[in-house]
Amino acid sequence: MSTVIRLYDTIDREVVELRLRKPGEVSIYVCGPTVYDVPHLGHARTALTYDVLCRYLRWRGLRVRMVSNITDVDDKIIARAAAEGSTEEQVAARFTDVYIRETAALGVAEPDERPRATEYIIEMVEFVDELVQKGAAYVIDGAGVYFDVDRYPDYGRLPHRRPDELRDSAGARVAIDERKRDPLDFALWKAAKPGEPTWEAPWMPGRPGWHIECVAMSLRLLGDGFDIHGGGSDLIFPHHENERAEAEAAGRRFARLWMHSAMVNVGGEKMAKSAGNFRTLADVLALHDPRALRLAMLQAHYRSTTEIDEAVLAGAAAGIGRLDAFARRVDALGDLPAPDQVSTATARADFIEAMDGDLGTPAAVAVIFDLLRQGNVCLDAGDAAGAAAALATVRELCDAVGLGVGSQTRARAAGEDGDDSGSVDQLIEQREAARAARDYATADRIRAKLADEGIELEDTPGGTIWRRVR
Repeated sequence: MSTVIRLYDTIDREVVELRLRKPGEVSIYVCGPTVYDVPHLGHARTALTYDVLCRYLRWRGLRVRMVSNITDVDDKIIARAAAEGSTEEQVAARFTDVYIRETAALGVAEPDERPRATEYIIEMVEFVDELVQKGAAYVIDGAGVYFDVDRYPDYGRLPHRRPDELRDSAGARVAIDERKRDPLDFALWKAAKPGEPTWEAPWMPGRPGWHIECVAMSLRLLGDGFDIHGGGSDLIFPHHENERAEAEAAGRRFARLWMHSAMVNVGGEKMAKSAGNFRTLADVLALHDPRALRLAMLQAHYRSTTEIDEAVLAGAAAGIGRLDAFARRVDALGDLPAPDQVSTATARADFIEAMDGDLGTPAAVAVIFDLLRQGNVCLDAGDAAGAAAALATVRELCDAVGLGVGSQTRARAAGEDGDDSGSVDQLIEQREAARAARDYATADRIRAKLADEGIELEDTPGGTIWRRVR
């Protein structure tokens, strides 16, 4: 069994041992959303990846402090506010609420800290001033303050590309100002423009650049040399590389390990509005049990692009149905002796081995479903104790990755109840009463009604259990 937790470090391009700043404690900073629109499946995957990481580390007995920010001042927020005739504060507040509500519906736990960029302007100004004083940044009158990439020899290490390669491929991504010393130099502070949010600063009124936000917040809340900096792989360059450059040019020890989750495909292509395959998180949760989406994402390694379409979600929903059905079969047996965990020790060790090896959720999920099959074999053989032990471990391992077992948490359209277990149980009770009265026609109609709703019934000696099959 693995004795250490290992994760892939984007800088080293290999899986390395997680060496903590302070034994037993893990400090994590994850770049959160820029809140100008509703969250989509890409946001969901990023949030879920680090939710699973935190849950698992805590399950392994580590103390975790997780910080994930909200970028609430940005060009896109400003543009949205102008288009709507509202304010940047209103846009940011509305979409922050939506993001928190919808990721919570997916089962993503609240971070320990969720700082807003606008709450840390003073810290950002101080940090930019320090870079100017050290000669790592320069002022362009009327434009802003820019980081001088030439003053940071290690630039390009995180994306594993030389500055000349980044410079050649910059194209339209990097705004070219003739007064900039290098096309790769980037804004730390942007000069005020009419109608935009503005704060006072020593150089000129304006607002912070994107990259300085996360540096100021992460170092203020977690301190130098925090353990893990995470985000989606789309942030490696320029955002994370620019963060790294800012912090280290100021003489600060930044993240000890860089972790990145991959993108989401829909219909075999990268999800994008232009491709016509764009799916919001709300769209998916309105149609599927949130656990099905979580399971679908867990079945792909976090560093691999994952395909999320209706077929994938249907398969994951069937898996959730199997978990729930097994739980109901065991629970229908009534009170049982305390489960003997010795019989499931191998499964638990295999789960830990998979998860300790760079958060290997596909193999970990396979362990859970292998144990589920063993539990059903025990039930069929009349081994109630063995089935109970299997269920206890299945529930424990599912909890470690945020999957509830034996509960229906299917999300509905706005205004509807998200838990349909009560209505199903009532119909089953009505069917049981009809069968007891030998009213088999009514019992059959109830079974047919439930089947139409995607509910499959199984009559067992301990009572009727049900599972959702679609």
